[in-house]
Amino acid sequence: MQHSGNIILIGDGAIGSSFAFNCLTTGVGQSLGIIDVNEKRVQGDVEDLSDALPYTSQKNIYAASYEDCKYADIIVITAGIAQKPGQTRLELLSINAKIMKEITHNIMASGFNGFILVASNPVDVLAELVLEESGLPRNQVLGSGTALDSARLRSEIGLRYNVDARIVHGYIMGEHGDSEFPVWDYTNIGGKPILDWIPKNRQASDLAEISHRVKTAAYGIIEKKGATFYGIAASLTRLTSAFLNDDRAAFAMSVHLDGEYGLSGVSIGVPVILGANGLERIIELDLNPEDHKRLADSAAILKDNLKKAQEA
Repeated sequence: MQHSGNIILIGDGAIGSSFAFNCLTTGVGQSLGIIDVNEKRVQGDVEDLSDALPYTSQKNIYAASYEDCKYADIIVITAGIAQKPGQTRLELLSINAKIMKEITHNIMASGFNGFILVASNPVDVLAELVLEESGLPRNQVLGSGTALDSARLRSEIGLRYNVDARIVHGYIMGEHGDSEFPVWDYTNIGGKPILDWIPKNRQASDLAEISHRVKTAAYGIIEKKGATFYGIAASLTRLTSAFLNDDRAAFAMSVHLDGEYGLSGVSIGVPVILGANGLERIIELDLNPEDHKRLADSAAILKDNLKKAQEA
């Protein structure tokens, strides 16, 4: 399947505008339409981004309406209230669930039949909600999930052991939030298992510290600057590129499970192959009993919160 490269962004806040700028400077997509309740800000961003065109890749940047969604290959949703200092992602649920339902209904009313990438928090619950409300098949609705958390894991390991983060491979699985966890059995540096890089007397403490730093990274950033947006914007740009270019690359994303990992009826962060059809394949890792329980426990938390979202 070939795509024309038409992107619609819904939500022009810090994350959305950073994503738009990333797409412009990295050459992702052929056109970018922006939708937000603050139409004046959208027009300002369109004009500001257009000023960069002589220095970047050429594309059509415009203030879009929901009617334009019909022609989009991919819709990226970053709309909703942002996480505040000390606030968990799940605490955003009641308000953002209502926003997400309205957005989804507006999208589908246009006749849209492309791929939806949800980034609004709590992303796992909202991705499942969008899937339900849209009626689209599961391969066409995914959340950014733990893609950013997995990138944070790679960065933290690269910094700690003085290696290029690009040769670090590993996944954070579960909720994009407090119940997430690293899958150490499948984490390596240059193909060598992570434990082979750490002296035995430091293994337990190092892994615990890395896990804690990755899980709490967003809280620290929000405390210092009020919001996280560069990291997630870079993740969304890479995911969008993988879809438009049929990269068939592996990412940890929030996807609806239908028996995989013994779970169903929940969208949760697991490794997937992302390509032109959206979800191409779910990668089922052979998790050890402890990690399998962590994933099941995380899924239970998300299911409880999904009920609240459905009632919103």
